[in-house]
Parts: sequence; C-alpha cells; structure tokens
Amino acid sequence: MSINQHAYVAELMKTLAQVTSCQSAAVEKAADLIAESITAGGVLQAFGSGHSEALAMEVSGRAGGLVPTNRLALRDIVLYGGEPADALHATNLERTPEVAHRIYALAPVQPGDVFVIASNSGVNGVVVELARLVKERGHGLIAITSMEHTRRMNSRHPSGQRLYEIADVALDNGAPYGDAVLALPGGGAVCAASSVTAAALAQMVVAEVVDRLIRAGQTPPVYLSSNIPDGDEHNDRLEALYAGRIRRGA
Repeated sequence: MSINQHAYVAELMKTLAQVTSCQSAAVEKAADLIAESITAGGVLQAFGSGHSEALAMEVSGRAGGLVPTNRLALRDIVLYGGEPADALHATNLERTPEVAHRIYALAPVQPGDVFVIASNSGVNGVVVELARLVKERGHGLIAITSMEHTRRMNSRHPSGQRLYEIADVALDNGAPYGDAVLALPGGGAVCAASSVTAAALAQMVVAEVVDRLIRAGQTPPVYLSSNIPDGDEHNDRLEALYAGRIRRGA
C-alpha cells in the first residue's frame, strides 16, 4: 500500500462511506434522544478524553451547531474543582474511574440532560465510569466509539464493561483497530481515521436533531458564526436562555 495523501484520502473515503451508510439508524436514535431532551429544556453534555475531546468540541459551542450544549473535560477538575494544574500531567488520569465523579459533580447537569461520550477504544476508566454514572442518574447516553477496536480490548474499568455496552445508542466511527489506516512496511500504521469519521457522525446527528425540531414546529437553537454581522448578538440571545447551564471559553 502506498503511503501518501492520496492513499489516505482513498482509505478515509471508504471508511466514511461505510459509516454514513451503516450508522443511519443509530444516528436517528441518537437524534431522537437529543431532540426530546432539548424540547424539554435539556442540554447535551459532551465528553471525550485524549483525542476524543475533539468530538466534544465538535458537538459543543460551534458555528452551525446546537446552542444547548456543554463540553466536559478532564481539565474541569482544575478549572472548576480547584485541583493543581499538575494533576493534569498524571499519565493515568483518563484511566482513573474516580475522576469521572469529580467531572460529573462539577458540571452544570440537570436531570433532563442527555450525554454523548466519545472514546475510540471505549475501555478507559474515566470514560466507562462516567458512562455508568450517567446511566445511574437516569440520563440518556450516546456513545461514539470504534466497534472494531473496542471489541478487541479488555476493559480497564473494574466492572469489565466497555463504553458501548452501557450506552442507549452506540455509534460506530468505523476506525480500524489502532485507528490508523495506512500500513507501514515494518509494521504499525499511520494516519488516523476516527477524528474525521466521529466528526461526520456528530454533524449527521445535529442535522437529524434540527430536522426533528423543525418538524415539531420549533425554531432550532443554532449558533451563527461569530465572524459574521450580528452573529454575536444572535448567539448571546440564545445562550442567555441557558444561563448557568452551558460553559464557554474554557
């Protein structure tokens, strides 16, 4: 296999085609959960650790996205919980289940909120524990993960569970085991797929949520770019409806 930009794009397009065709039903189920929550005044809480934090950023607080969204992150224990900044340097932080309880406790969560948790492997302690906590508290839960990868992994959580086994809906990002798609001659691989495919899944879900809100006669609470005229005013007006429930800028 060649290793160049064209080879990567070819592999990525194959993976995207598979994801967009095979995950449609799961995307619709995820959209049902989110639209129901937003209609009832809920907020979408998004979490990802490691590179999966990019998915939480894709979901929360961006132009063309839903306003009632809030991003959770490992750094919350420092920004909102008073932990020293050095706490984020711990190599096992995302494998420590107890951290999930701090993240949840520090978040502006209300009972009707729905969660999306992204993890390519779906096995690390903080991800699994947060998923378990979310379900124990009665929230809807959407997982975005690589089914090929996670099914080949043992959980690092004491329960032995993996993220997709806890979620109400699991979206498969289609990434291969190890994530990278171009095999190297001496072993291993390069060029990851999950960031791109997970972002596509997130936007597919947003499209379906907006469609449901419009069909229900509602005006979807969607961000405009802050870099167009009146964008800030539009966004500030909608954010005010969720004052104290969505955090921005961290």
